[in-house]
Amino acid sequence: GLVLGPLETLAPEQPKGAALLGALCAAVGGGSPLLVYGRKHWDPLWAGESPVTVAVPPPDPADAVRRWRGALTGAGAAAGLAAGTEEADALLADATRAYRLDSGQIRRAADVAARLAAQEARPVGAADLRTAVRAQNGAGLARLARRIEPTVGWDDLVLPPATRRQLSDLALRARHRDQVLGRWRMRPGGGRGRGIVALFAGESGTGKTMSAEVVAADLGMELYVVDLSSVVDKYVGETEKNLERIFVEASEVNAVLLFDEADAVFGKRSQVKDAQDRHANVESAYLLQRVESFDGIAVLTTNLRANLDEAFTRRLDVVADFPVPDAQQRLALWERCLGTEIPRAPDLDLPTCADRFELTGGSIRACAVTAAYQAAESGRPLDTGQLVGAVLAEYRKLGRLVLESEFGPWLERRKR
Repeated sequence: GLVLGPLETLAPEQPKGAALLGALCAAVGGGSPLLVYGRKHWDPLWAGESPVTVAVPPPDPADAVRRWRGALTGAGAAAGLAAGTEEADALLADATRAYRLDSGQIRRAADVAARLAAQEARPVGAADLRTAVRAQNGAGLARLARRIEPTVGWDDLVLPPATRRQLSDLALRARHRDQVLGRWRMRPGGGRGRGIVALFAGESGTGKTMSAEVVAADLGMELYVVDLSSVVDKYVGETEKNLERIFVEASEVNAVLLFDEADAVFGKRSQVKDAQDRHANVESAYLLQRVESFDGIAVLTTNLRANLDEAFTRRLDVVADFPVPDAQQRLALWERCLGTEIPRAPDLDLPTCADRFELTGGSIRACAVTAAYQAAESGRPLDTGQLVGAVLAEYRKLGRLVLESEFGPWLERRKR
């Protein structure tokens, strides 16, 4: 018989692809079987005969571990995750549970991981597998969104316990979605996909984008930030086409898709008074349908949660609120942003700065960088005066009132 596939590469909806497929179907006769595989559904117009369609379910975790182990062994990987022991299989399952790969991608990823480990003469580890899986992501999504290689972890976040639990819930949903939604059939009908959609809501600078990067790093994935300038189009219907291309590409890669300032796209529907309102409502209705059928991992961030359509809230799996940090969290942010390399003067009073100045994490980082530049110019260790001067500049940049009750004696010194 003849095995043909994947079907989508033939493009049977095009005349040349349909002609080739029809010729192959006609050429195979005399009881010889023709096996065609792919992700597309069969169209009766492609050939004179219609095949028997067999739906292949996704593999269960145990089967996926066997496939990974076989691919690593075939690639010549040393012992470790490819050892075949119960402990190695458990580690292999934890390292690959969040990924959705076909057999060809698993073989190629195993080859890359084996070569990475062979360079240092050591067994294959979880980090090698994560790097190898990211190498299987196509460049299609990178042309539509900005790719970020995650470089931060959970220890870099300064958030309330409730927000951290919501982020952990997002990560565990991404890891176990095939088991819960697939094997356990906990997915309702209506053509809903197996995607995970989360909303991060809070003021600017409270750590929403960084948290998305941390979740992507925890899952061993890349983060793709959607550039709204490449999505929104003034012509009717073009915005929906751009979003559809992004959703299709994101479903094909193991990555986290981030819609920053999502209220610009996922806004509320309004009462129709003119043609512009009608087309705006069509765009929102399209997004409501497309989010439900999405198979990837998407994170929406917004500064104004009230601007999002209520229908989107029902379709969200996780909603994480990012409050303004309190004094204790601000002190931890000052310590993290200043780091350990910059020289500090003995009179540097970070607790007082954290207690007096109510700033978000993004503003604290901006103040720390400004103060570091001033310390580098002066040639002296960083002191409290330089830090307060950076905070004063940040207040003026944000248009906030500079009160003597907050700045105290430092304000008089700045005036002199």
